[in-house]
Amino acid sequence: MWWRAPTRNWPSRCRIAGVRREAGGMSFGRWKIRFAIAAAALLALAAPPPAAAPSDPAETPKQAPAHPSLAGQFLVAAETMGDPRFAQTVILMVRHDANGALGIVINRPLRERPVGDLLEALGEPRGEATGNMRLFFGGPVQPELGFVIHTADYRRPESFPIGSRFAMTGSKEIIADILKGKGPRKSLIAFGYAGWAAGQLENELKLNAWHTAAADEHLIFDEDRGRLWERAMERRTREL
Repeated sequence: MWWRAPTRNWPSRCRIAGVRREAGGMSFGRWKIRFAIAAAALLALAAPPPAAAPSDPAETPKQAPAHPSLAGQFLVAAETMGDPRFAQTVILMVRHDANGALGIVINRPLRERPVGDLLEALGEPRGEATGNMRLFFGGPVQPELGFVIHTADYRRPESFPIGSRFAMTGSKEIIADILKGKGPRKSLIAFGYAGWAAGQLENELKLNAWHTAAADEHLIFDEDRGRLWERAMERRTREL
């Protein structure tokens, strides 16, 4: 349950090198798609952190300062972003609180993959499936995990709400529903995520690495990915 103890085990987005290159060339034969684990991770997100045991105040770690949550908003890389893995990225923030933050990059498409290959990777029969599905690089942390960002008209028990308009689901059942035409009205399938430990994102905001902007359905699901960063920059609401 990686959300339960982010200060110790939170996988910093800055600690994994070269993952984007690997994810960009990802083949389903090499990576086993793990939506079941992603679903468990999402359920962990919904659980409150365990109560801390009483301790000597002198030994109690400092808590991250209070801050407005960016969940449900865009995090937009500033022009001065120093990390090339996040240059001109737009991230939909899924969770942001005193324990840390998690988001999904939405403007780094991977190659389109045959629907049949995706079904096989999920352990489902190919059947007569035809056509391709576009997949996205969601971030450098655990790029073998699959997540679906989608409109809130579709919900499963393991779905995690992103504000009132969107949700994130990490089960293979949603993929099957999408392929059957029974899924959400709009969706985006991403692998991996971006994660920040407590206070880490706040420090990056102070360093002017990011802007924020209101999330928009058209930008998430329909906008040309090559123009998405520019469009999000036009909507930025925070001058850093």
